[in-house]
Amino acid sequence: MATDFAVFLRRFLTAHLAGLRGCSPNTVASYRDTFKLLIIFFRDDQAIPPDKLSLDRIDTTAVTGFLNWLEASRHNSTSTRNQRLAAVASFYRWLQSQDPALLACCQDILAIPAKKQTQLAVHHLSVEQTRRLLAAPDRSTRHGRRDATLLATLYDTAARVQELADLAVRDIRLQPPALAVLTGKGRKTRHVPLTENTAALLDTYLTEHGLNMTGHDDHPLFFNQHRSKLSRGGIAWITRKYQTMTADPTLANADITPHTLRHSKAMHLYEAGIPLPYIRDILGHVDLSTTEIYARASTEAKRRALEAAYTIVTDDLPEWNQDPGLLNWLANL
Repeated sequence: MATDFAVFLRRFLTAHLAGLRGCSPNTVASYRDTFKLLIIFFRDDQAIPPDKLSLDRIDTTAVTGFLNWLEASRHNSTSTRNQRLAAVASFYRWLQSQDPALLACCQDILAIPAKKQTQLAVHHLSVEQTRRLLAAPDRSTRHGRRDATLLATLYDTAARVQELADLAVRDIRLQPPALAVLTGKGRKTRHVPLTENTAALLDTYLTEHGLNMTGHDDHPLFFNQHRSKLSRGGIAWITRKYQTMTADPTLANADITPHTLRHSKAMHLYEAGIPLPYIRDILGHVDLSTTEIYARASTEAKRRALEAAYTIVTDDLPEWNQDPGLLNWLANL
């Protein structure tokens, strides 16, 4: 017989998330993974098998222990820890309305605070580094042309890696103004303009693979040898492949992921004077405060540059209190 936890969890993942809220399969999978880890924690750390795990065993002490276990045993970052807590909180926020008898327990768990974390620096490439990375694929080969088009599209659209993987042929419009239609979190779509160079690469790519013919609208834009869409891991592998091929040591030794190109595009737009609300819309952020990390990162970089310049300029200047001429002049004022 299923426990109350199993019954409510199934309803939460299916009827609520997938049904009522219409969450994407990726979002549902993210919630599912959190509760999979929670079940493993109870099985391995608390010696409670899945078929015995009931709601009365899950309280603030247990949830806090689960979060600490994620950090200590699985070496999860603070950010990942907070994401898992948010998923658990979402379940208990919904559970409040399902069984009023559980209201107090739900509210206790909802009161568990997220762990504070230091503001991470935005890891991005310079314009020149980006140019070198995008030029790395060998365009004389079929695979090289595909990879060059993929990297250019990834950077130009500032897409999340899953958004790029989900692109179909119908999502690309090459007639002026050229654009890509990205489907992001919450299945929200946004239209992102494409530069002339990226549009030209896509035009050649679609023609070469016969994707510009009728009947291919739903075909994945970037696909593997089985003509299935590339996975996030596949796109990350392509990115790393060309990172190691560049002659630039600052690229070869850097930690570059597909998301690095998204950050890079956003920083380049901001430093080119594009207003933050426009960058927010391109990135698909809901809140402008999320986009403001690029303004803060740019300001911090400028501060470091100014400090370095000040040090260089003042290295050879004497301290003012060691200058007799200056001291005499000040004394006679």
